Amino acid sequence: MTQGSHEMMQRNGQLIEQQTSNHSCGRVRMRKYLSLWFTLAALLLAGVFGANVPSAAAAGKSKTSDKVVYLSFDDGPGKHTSEVLDILRDEDVPATFYVLGEQAERMPGMIKRIASEGHVIGNHTYNHEYKELYRNFQTFWQQIKRTEDIINNILGIRPALVRAPGGTYGHFDHTYFDLLKKGGYAVMDWNVDSGDSKRRNVPASDIVAHATDVPAGVSSAVVLMHDGGAHAETVKALPDIIRYYKQQGYRFEVMQASDKPVQFQVKPAVKYKYRQSPSASWIAKHVNTNAEQWIVAKPLKIQLGNMTVELKPDEYRIKDQTILVPLRGYMNKLEGSISWDQTSGTATTWWKDRIVQVNPAMGTLTSKRLHDQDGQTVQAVMESRDGTIWVSAGDLIEQLGAKKYTVQSKGSGWVITVEPPWTSMEHRHFYSII
Repeated sequence: MTQGSHEMMQRNGQLIEQQTSNHSCGRVRMRKYLSLWFTLAALLLAGVFGANVPSAAAAGKSKTSDKVVYLSFDDGPGKHTSEVLDILRDEDVPATFYVLGEQAERMPGMIKRIASEGHVIGNHTYNHEYKELYRNFQTFWQQIKRTEDIINNILGIRPALVRAPGGTYGHFDHTYFDLLKKGGYAVMDWNVDSGDSKRRNVPASDIVAHATDVPAGVSSAVVLMHDGGAHAETVKALPDIIRYYKQQGYRFEVMQASDKPVQFQVKPAVKYKYRQSPSASWIAKHVNTNAEQWIVAKPLKIQLGNMTVELKPDEYRIKDQTILVPLRGYMNKLEGSISWDQTSGTATTWWKDRIVQVNPAMGTLTSKRLHDQDGQTVQAVMESRDGTIWVSAGDLIEQLGAKKYTVQSKGSGWVITVEPPWTSMEHRHFYSII
């Protein structure tokens, strides 16, 4: 981002160690990440945080296409974010949004829309102020944590994806890279720069040309664009950018913390020789314990008033940053009921006055109250595996009637507390299969 754009963002302009979030439930949509978001879970497969694992950002995730494009937008949400989201929706294309904490505070509704429409949110620090962020690592860390807490308060998730304002080259030394990695974060730069912030009012034609200029030999294009500030020309260019990558046979993906990072090299260290590195005690207090918030190899408790449902570590799974629970086992623990219709290939669950039909083939949940004629159908994260239907815990909680819940990471495990009233609890009695 140019200094002029940065100053404009500044004009538009605590570390919280207790890991508690308030989450207001909204509509679930395809590729929804409002479920419990444990973004470093895939790294556990490698045995240690930061280990290299197969990466979409490096080589693509499936055999469908060897060419992958990751559209990314920085500095928002802003006045053009809504237009960008409209285009992505119409084109059925996902993207990754690296948001500023101060902007998220001003536009929480836009943060919710980004997530609810299936896009991924990354952390772009709080205020984009270079002099603060690159003075020392402690200040950078504090801005990351501050923004993380803001996003967590809005969505109930803590993004592990981080993008440095202005990119890491000329800003990061090895201390920044090493400590962020140790703290559980994945730092992502880019390999295709749209150039939309090189100067003011870059024309759409130039943005298209730069955004489609993929370096030779690169099969995974990470495209940098901006939705914050004065970037109306980026909005104009976006349909042509998407059209180009579709015509070239690319598939569109979102970035994940488990992807192998796309990062610039560290600039010669002479620039950083006057930086004071964090003390060992500071690192032990703030960094060493930070990665624990994404560890999932511990029990999960869901507290529903006087009822507590507990799942052992081997009774739930992680897929694409979403925690999945086995449908039948979960309903049994809730003391609900479930039946399977072989003809339609759907499962139907009953809990209190809520009926939820689960369609694994369509990836949908249809929820209604017992005496309602029609239900509401939403997309949800789920899959069938070895005869078991696995469903996103957050998606299912919402469709069973939760209006609000909190998420806490404690030493003994993860705790989800569902706060009253549940819509399904308003009838104070149970129903069972006749």
